[in-house]
Amino acid sequence: MKIFASGSTGFVGGHLCAELLGRGHQLRLLTHQRQTSYVAGVEMIAGDVTRSESYVEALRGCDAVVNLVGIIREFPGRGITFDRLHVEAARAMVAAVRQSGVKRYLQMSALGARPGAISRYHQTKFQSEELVRASGLDFTIFRPSLIFGQGDAFVNMLAGYIRSYPAVPVIGDGRYQLQPISVDDVARCFAVALEMPETIGHTFELCGPDRFSYNELLDVIGRVLGKARVLKVPNPLGLMKLVVPLFQRFSFFPLTMDQLTMLTEGNVCGGEWRKTFGFEPEGFEAAIRRYLH
Repeated sequence: MKIFASGSTGFVGGHLCAELLGRGHQLRLLTHQRQTSYVAGVEMIAGDVTRSESYVEALRGCDAVVNLVGIIREFPGRGITFDRLHVEAARAMVAAVRQSGVKRYLQMSALGARPGAISRYHQTKFQSEELVRASGLDFTIFRPSLIFGQGDAFVNMLAGYIRSYPAVPVIGDGRYQLQPISVDDVARCFAVALEMPETIGHTFELCGPDRFSYNELLDVIGRVLGKARVLKVPNPLGLMKLVVPLFQRFSFFPLTMDQLTMLTEGNVCGGEWRKTFGFEPEGFEAAIRRYLH
């Protein structure tokens, strides 16, 4: 297949491209700026994901489209917003795909996207899903939980705290549940879906096999780093709700109210997706041992 992908230069995109190339597919990748590919089977196309006219011609001749575009944090002054890069990007992409005649379409969403979601992140992810569902395309939507792996932001950030400081701050009681999934398993699901027509029209929630409280997650990362114990300092949730709005506009501050909301509401799901895709996801501790030192 020849596959067009947006958001392919990000964390998940890099792993997905490797997976697709390994399966013999050809890739046409949308990038912000003109670039030259030195990898066999990869073309680079410059365009603006929110302007369909900038890349619609590049879709012609492709067999499928994968939209991975997404952000976890807004910077409105730089035009980086959930509305623009989740909703408007999906609207433009769907329009371009329909105009080009390509039918197969895969969309990256997020676990927690739903009607009535509290966070703007999840609200706009769900809005993008609805655009895809109404498109008439042969779509598959994925809602992964927290994604970890080589080059991730979240687990590496926590590992950095554990390495550098005698104690790690914890928001609230740290009992909220997380069920992280390996980026390689997410990439594999996308690649397998392209080969499985029975996934058309479905939305899959993707979680790994291990469910942890946030406190337990820190303990597992600490164990991998050789720490006998991770000392935790609770930060009252009420206090954080006062502090975070004051500092979230600064890029150096590691948290926004949206992220605070998503973290403390938890992020878990069942394992129904495994029956469809026919493989078992990798365990958290074994996987992070490969890249945390």
